[in-house]
Parts: sequence; structure tokens; C-alpha cells
Amino acid sequence: MTASASASSASSAPRPPVGKLLHKGVLRLVLQRPEKMNALSREMMDALAAELTLAGQDPEVRVVLLGAEGKVFCAGHDLKELTAARAESDGGRATYEAILRQCSELMQQIVRLPKPVIAVVTGVATAAGCQLVASCDLALATDTATFCTPGVNIGLFCSTPMVALSRNASPKQAMEMLLTGESIDASTAKSFGLINRIIPADYLDQVVQKYAEVIASKSPLTLKIGKEAFYRQLEMPLAQAYDYAASVMVENMLTRDAEEGITAFLQKRAPEWRGE
Repeated sequence: MTASASASSASSAPRPPVGKLLHKGVLRLVLQRPEKMNALSREMMDALAAELTLAGQDPEVRVVLLGAEGKVFCAGHDLKELTAARAESDGGRATYEAILRQCSELMQQIVRLPKPVIAVVTGVATAAGCQLVASCDLALATDTATFCTPGVNIGLFCSTPMVALSRNASPKQAMEMLLTGESIDASTAKSFGLINRIIPADYLDQVVQKYAEVIASKSPLTLKIGKEAFYRQLEMPLAQAYDYAASVMVENMLTRDAEEGITAFLQKRAPEWRGE
């Protein structure tokens, strides 16, 4: 997945950690530090958070695609950055707390973003990189993509990736990944519920763009209402979830877009969304 518009206007200037390209309401964000395996360094997380903030505020953006350059989608936290902090007077505690808090806030930002975020995985997604995939609303992958939470192999259990992973896969499937640290292929990831679809690499860009455009064609207000309600009701007991969902649906029914959508359906024409 590429974002050709991400190149700097000055050829000598360094590329930003995250490239972007907006087309037909679909914003492609691309992690572009392949030489560092697109690790979630503090710089990378700052850059991605900034782009997500802008995407949330831009009315032209309807859907966000999150991909990466190179063979590694994202290798998780920057282990060199973490190791360097051990030389600090507190052994790195303050730095570790800050980095993990920053990462947790980034993952929650994706969930809170009022627009759908779709991970597009073309390589290895490991540790916090797997967490990043699991935090997105949807995930597409090529048949060569792999996923793992290998912290246990280096004496560091993937506790924060576990939060997102356990909200996608079943408890036993999540524990299998966490306890063994072994990679799973795209087919297994799909069966676990970690990804939605597997796409042949040769057709990736076309299929992904069309997939995103289908979602982008919906009412932006309805997508915002639905995404927020989906995550809120997940944490509620059944009866409370139904009460909450019913109240959301009443408010949704009263919007202009719902009126327009239903009228357009009955009149057998395309709706004209206003986002209100």
C-alpha cells in the first residue's frame, strides 16, 4: 500500500514517519520507516496520532486506511529505544511508563475516532504492531501477512497488546498467541477474528480502495453514531446494552440523514448525505 503524495516537496528533506494520500473520501496513512521495521517509536506514535487527529477533523475524510511500507507492517515498540532508557537514573521506569501510556492513548484514539479505521497488512504485524491491527475497526491482509505477540520469547509478556487482542480473538485463541509467541498466518488470523478478509497481493490496492469507498459512501454522521455506539455497548450488560442501543437508534432516526436515507430508499434513488 503506497501513498505517493507523501513525498516531501524538497527531495533532500527527510520523509515524515507517516505518509498520507486522500482520494474519494478515503485517506491512506502509511507507516514509512521500513528500515526500522515501522516500529512504534515515540516519533512514529506522535506522527500517527497527529495524522489521526487531523483525519478526525477533516470533513473530506470519510474512511482511514492504515498501511505500511516494506516487509514488516509494524514490529511493535522500538526495542533499542526501550533498552537505551535503562541507563537513566530510575532504570528507565519513567520512560517505560510514558511510552506505554502514549501507545495506549494511540490505540484508544483509533477506537474513539469518529470515522472507520481499516488496517491494511501486507507483512509482519508483531507485538504492539499486532495490537495496532487489533485496535482498528476492520483489518484486511494479503495471504503472506503474519501476526504474533512474541514478547514471551524475550521475557516480556505482551500485556498491553493483550488488551486489543483479547477483544478480537476468543480467550483461548488470544492466550495461545500470547503464551506461545508463535506466528499465525493470515488464514488463521481470519479464523481467530483478527482480520476480516484476505486479498491477493496483486489486487490489493484496487480491492482495498473499493472496499473503503463502499463504506465512505455512507452517511458520515451515521458512521460516527454507529461506531461510538458499537464500542460503548460492548462493555455493557445485555439489558443495558439494548436500552442504550435503542436510545441511540431513536436519536439516529431523528437525524436529517436518516430521513433522507429512508426516503431515498422508498423512492429508489441514491441518497444525498448532509452529515446532519
